[in-house]
Amino acid sequence: MVVSRRGAPSGAPRGVSESPQPHRILVGDCVGAMAKLPAASVDLVFADPPYNLQLASDLKRPDDSRVDAVDDDWDKFASFSAYDDFTRRWLTACRRVMKPASTIWVIGSYHNIFRVGTIMQDLGFWILNDVIWRKSNPMPNFRGRRFTNAHETLIWASRDAEARGYTFNYEVLKAGNEDIQVRSDWTVPLCTGEERLKGRNGKKLHPTQKPEALLARVLLSSSRPDDLVLDPFCGTGTTGAVAKRLGRRFVGCEQDAKYAKAADKRISATKPLEAPTLAPFVTAREAPRVPFTALIERGLVTPGARLVDAKKRHKALVRADGAVSLDGTVGSIHRIGALAQGLEACNGWTFWHVETQKGLTLIDELRAKVRAEMA
Repeated sequence: MVVSRRGAPSGAPRGVSESPQPHRILVGDCVGAMAKLPAASVDLVFADPPYNLQLASDLKRPDDSRVDAVDDDWDKFASFSAYDDFTRRWLTACRRVMKPASTIWVIGSYHNIFRVGTIMQDLGFWILNDVIWRKSNPMPNFRGRRFTNAHETLIWASRDAEARGYTFNYEVLKAGNEDIQVRSDWTVPLCTGEERLKGRNGKKLHPTQKPEALLARVLLSSSRPDDLVLDPFCGTGTTGAVAKRLGRRFVGCEQDAKYAKAADKRISATKPLEAPTLAPFVTAREAPRVPFTALIERGLVTPGARLVDAKKRHKALVRADGAVSLDGTVGSIHRIGALAQGLEACNGWTFWHVETQKGLTLIDELRAKVRAEMA
């Protein structure tokens, strides 16, 4: 498998995502709903399937009050075998609509995530990471017979082991994390406050509504603006709302009409962020190549000028042909930069400066101006 930690270049072909509307919800069983979507049309899948909690009785607090836990019919299955059959069907449906370079995220708890992971591997998905969502405000263990369940697990996988060019926005994630690689353990609080959707009775509308911060990290890490994001278990529309805010297109499936209506209202009310805040992060490898001669051709550096290092210990002469010379040796800005320092290699763009009225200017800054003109 070929892995690109920077993801595919921003100009790489993504295939065709046929969606008549940028944001829509298909009401009904997710397997049947996904059958209506074109094959290989989705760029990213985020799935929050039923956890199959298997609660045998009401969950009580020490004061005997009832905990508003997940006891809805959609989370009830006759057996583990029935749950596994359901899991195979929806994962197979997802795999059909995924583009060759798309990826899928599945979130779950200890009740189901290990079963889901096994089935994903059986179906040919290739697991890239498991991410731990650490809840900073978890529900306590009321009976005191187990550890407090303070995390959930997300599986991130490509469509198959041979997937090429899947999106992973490594550099931008690192830049937003104090230039440190982002780890696979994420601390995000549970969905609370105004973000939590409430019914007319004032109680939470959906028992497992996920926080928008969690979905934002998922989408920002593994998708790009205008990508089509699929959520087979749309619920109250968290994925759709975040997708719209981040300039992605969205299609969701939801069998409960009440949830679908709430999700549609929520997504419709969401406003996209301004385009400059969503502009793709262009890596040095993806940026247009600018030769040193381009700076001379544009008059940013003139033949006969002297290139110097930051402390002005070394001076190289700029030639009309774009090469530079130092002590009788002629070569590229990189080769001469290495020669000046007695090194095997050197990045001449970040070593050499030119003198201007404002002082020394790194030639890499001049290259950035040329790239901006090209863009």
